[in-house]
Amino acid sequence: MDKKKGWNLELSEYIKQGEPKQVEKTKAWETAMGLQEVDGLQPSKYLIKTAKEHIEGTINIEEVKTRIDEYYETQSSRKNVEEESEEADKVAVRITEILSEKAFSFSETELLNIHKRLFKDIFDEAGVYRDYNFTKKEWVLNGDTVVYAPFDTIKESIEYDFEQERNFSYKGLSLDEAIKHLCRFTSDIWQIHPFCEGNTRTTAVFLIKYLRTFGFNINDEVFAGNSWYFRNALVRANYKNFEKNVFEDTSFLEKFFYNLLTNTNYELKNRYIHIDNIQSADNDNLKCKNCTLEEQAIINILKSNPMTTQNEIAEQINKSLRTVKTYMSEMQKKGIIERRNGKKNTQWIVLL
Repeated sequence: MDKKKGWNLELSEYIKQGEPKQVEKTKAWETAMGLQEVDGLQPSKYLIKTAKEHIEGTINIEEVKTRIDEYYETQSSRKNVEEESEEADKVAVRITEILSEKAFSFSETELLNIHKRLFKDIFDEAGVYRDYNFTKKEWVLNGDTVVYAPFDTIKESIEYDFEQERNFSYKGLSLDEAIKHLCRFTSDIWQIHPFCEGNTRTTAVFLIKYLRTFGFNINDEVFAGNSWYFRNALVRANYKNFEKNVFEDTSFLEKFFYNLLTNTNYELKNRYIHIDNIQSADNDNLKCKNCTLEEQAIINILKSNPMTTQNEIAEQINKSLRTVKTYMSEMQKKGIIERRNGKKNTQWIVLL
């Protein structure tokens, strides 16, 4: 895991204190601020101070938005102090707001709406597909570029990928198979690069919301400390060069997903993804190769609190109690979990 940034160290104190509402808010802020590094942006000290007030409950998210807007309205008279942090601050607030909302629709419209909400009044084309072709020089590719979708095929390409994912069934897939598929879906959407700017941040927010529909409580530290790795992994997943014997490689992105979903501790270093490093990521040391997505979500909950009831698990992963009982019965047969202390004082032990 990358070293914590200054803002990360300040906010992490609220997680150590363990107050549930504060922990939830802190995780959203850490993810939101960490994602700004994708575009080399850093939050201002004023945002960190304001975020702490929000975490402590003295102001709500609407008041945070108002304060940040007013801060930058008056800032112009102060010779644009911290000018570069304006985008980081405003987008971080909006990401925090979106991540705090339960509502989500798996649709192309949702992707467009997230982009519009994140970048309204920041980019002229917020919530609008790009209308030109472009290339980007990538450090990880020694200055070469990924081939992005032509602008006149964006709408059709997005609709096709969403329809394919909508019709895909994860039932019966191992966690390994499910993650490989999720990586391919994510990298395909990103490769289309539907917007002029802000594609990686939009993809990340949409992805977090989508993964929550599987019952996952996302490990915020992965995005908070490794957003630049996330982008570089997407680049490598979509780049091939026959002359250099380099091919599309999702293995680096898979490592990111394992850390994100299972609290695995793969070392996520950007230098490992560089095109000059010809080795693929080593993803063979998996803790639960035969788990499904739903089973892994349950494992994460039980590791956090072994005394969690099946009713509580059902509520957290959005499944019926009967379905959860079926899942956990199968997990016991597989030797993944074990029930101890009887029905009244049940403690669930994860055996992995």
